[in-house]
Amino acid sequence: MAAQLHCTAAVVSETTCGICLEETKDPLNLPCGHTFCDGCLNEWRSRYGVEEEMRTKCPICRARIPPSKEMVTSLLSYRARMKELEDNNDTSSEQYHRLCRCLENAEAIVGADWDGVTVLQDNIDKPRVVMPDYVTNAIKRGDIKSVLRWINANQMEDRVNATSSAEKMFAPILYVASANNQLALMTLLLQLGANADSRNSRGITSIALMLSTAVKQDVEERARLLLSWGARFFADSVHSREICISAARIHGRHNLANLLELELGGRRCRILNLSSRPELNDKVCIADYYLPDSNQYKVTLETKSKEVLILNRDNLKRRDRTPQDCGYYIEFKNGSTFRHDFDSSEDCQAFVAALDKGETQPVVTAETEAAAEQAAAELLAELRLNNSANKSSIGYKVKTSKKKNGGKKKNGGKKTKK
Repeated sequence: MAAQLHCTAAVVSETTCGICLEETKDPLNLPCGHTFCDGCLNEWRSRYGVEEEMRTKCPICRARIPPSKEMVTSLLSYRARMKELEDNNDTSSEQYHRLCRCLENAEAIVGADWDGVTVLQDNIDKPRVVMPDYVTNAIKRGDIKSVLRWINANQMEDRVNATSSAEKMFAPILYVASANNQLALMTLLLQLGANADSRNSRGITSIALMLSTAVKQDVEERARLLLSWGARFFADSVHSREICISAARIHGRHNLANLLELELGGRRCRILNLSSRPELNDKVCIADYYLPDSNQYKVTLETKSKEVLILNRDNLKRRDRTPQDCGYYIEFKNGSTFRHDFDSSEDCQAFVAALDKGETQPVVTAETEAAAEQAAAELLAELRLNNSANKSSIGYKVKTSKKKNGGKKKNGGKKTKK
């Protein structure tokens, strides 16, 4: 019996994550042979482990989890920079003391028992595309047209996840857009498939970068955008969730700190099991605020009405945006951006599917059909036509219009040339 259970567990471990018990997403293979979701393993390192020592051990067999390449890159870069300052006898500056603190934190994350060699490999099968400097400069200027033209110039390359050069820390294109406060471009990149969790060579994500600079600028809108697309915090980054929350508190951005502390803060969620208003089940919303006294969330429906509701935690299930299910759609046309809102995620999905097929006209939905019927009814009322003649009158008008456009007109039952 014990052997049978062991065999079953082994089969499950090959197809599911041992932490979330679901199919592995962005799987990471540990040297011990166990596989976990990248996000779950990161959360294990930062939050799930009760004891600090356990956070560096495999959740199943307790073998050591090696540091990621981002951890090691951060560690080595801090050491190199500190040595440079020490060689120049610059050890009393604030920069040097800040590097000391960063190095201490990086060494703690890597762990004193690291062998100095083994690094946890990621799942990138091929090197990323490096974007030219003129594209980076276009992002900084907010020149969306030039950026999109470069991305679309070669569909065979994954340019929407391109990075800057090594000299600029391999910063992903989304990272550069977020650093330069380009909200519309960020949305367009995410719709095209940019990875919300892409990191530079030091392991810093777009959301962590923004939150580390929250004291200088208002980043809440961009942070909410990335959260709704499923952006995560990584424990192996120098800007972890805890550090970002602390920085926001110190600099008085308490709304932002409160948002980051919540399980569903800023996340896109699906409504379920709502008996009081069953018509809202399967609708999508954004979790805005948490009401601790009642264990409820204040949410905003992702519809044109933007209705605000108070819902229990049990009525919400996280549903991150994806390029196929983005909730709303930002379109860039003739040098301007246009936002399309929908009354259901299905309408948005149909709209995106039509665009992917090259269809220029929006798909017909129940909402557009109702609007067309209403417009027709108003036109008929204006012309004082009765309901019995509605269809024939409309058909006659369309035919007449087409003949006029074709260069012919109706004249006593005869056709005459102009």
